[in-house]
Amino acid sequence: MDLRQLNAIVAIAEHGSFSAAADALSTVQSNVSTHIKKLERELGSQLVDRTTGELTEAGALVVARSRRVIRELDALTSDVTALSHEVIGTVRLGAIGTAARWLVPQLLQIVPTRHPHLHLIFMEATTIGLGDQLASGHVDLGVMALPASGTEVRTVALFEEDLGLVLPRNHPLAELSTVPIDALATLPLILPLPGTAYRDDLDAVASAVGVTLRPRAEMDSLRLVATLTFERCGFSVLPSGALPHYLRDEFVLLPVEGLPPRHVGVAQRRRGLPGAPVRAVLEILTEIVVDGERTPPGVRAVPPDHEHPHLLPTARIVPLR
Repeated sequence: MDLRQLNAIVAIAEHGSFSAAADALSTVQSNVSTHIKKLERELGSQLVDRTTGELTEAGALVVARSRRVIRELDALTSDVTALSHEVIGTVRLGAIGTAARWLVPQLLQIVPTRHPHLHLIFMEATTIGLGDQLASGHVDLGVMALPASGTEVRTVALFEEDLGLVLPRNHPLAELSTVPIDALATLPLILPLPGTAYRDDLDAVASAVGVTLRPRAEMDSLRLVATLTFERCGFSVLPSGALPHYLRDEFVLLPVEGLPPRHVGVAQRRRGLPGAPVRAVLEILTEIVVDGERTPPGVRAVPPDHEHPHLLPTARIVPLR
């Protein structure tokens, strides 16, 4: 097998048909068909259902492995190029929406200046979704809430952020310095779904003092929770980074009694070494977080713990001058 065959089956998986894959690869459909036939003949198994255009079970397995092979080859090229202090390549960065809100604009400001040949692709997802996308190779780095589940990713803490009740500044509770947990039971709350670490922590704090939270609505996206809160559809407990600076004249984020901060980290696939582009983005993410002037109020950097072997390897990338 060769790289053209692997690219062909990945393109079919991503674009849904032989013809669409050919367009994506800037070739003709007959070439894609030939590559798939050769791959099927070598592996002794049908990989694509010709009737539906969908991958077979064997095809899905081949695509998952092919993505890893392609990423490693891209990283090989990038690493060699980086020896001349020039970082070239693509990084697919997934991030939870509340962190992406303030991290992505700064990456867009810093990366083109420091590494003009580094291309960024951003994907927003939940922490659970990012774990799956990292394992499958759809993203190279994920900024997600900790702890992360699953065995296919390794993480390092990036920052912690305070959680608080978001209220309009004219609300009676906005005069308090700290909101008692039982006050949440009196509000029409918009909350994340049960089973997420964020919601479970909130329920645990409430349960410890005999309070049961009865949400007005539940969402699978914390970013959507924030949006509806700022549209005044209800009240919510949000991380401090979710409150934009341009809304701080209208809303206030107050600490909730007994509620610990949320920890956010950066994750990558456990298997394989990060290439130079990934290491460059990781370095810039760290620089942003440790600079107090770049972080929202209530966000604090967590120093990396170099004693733990599961942490992301860090390699200094010399910036372009």
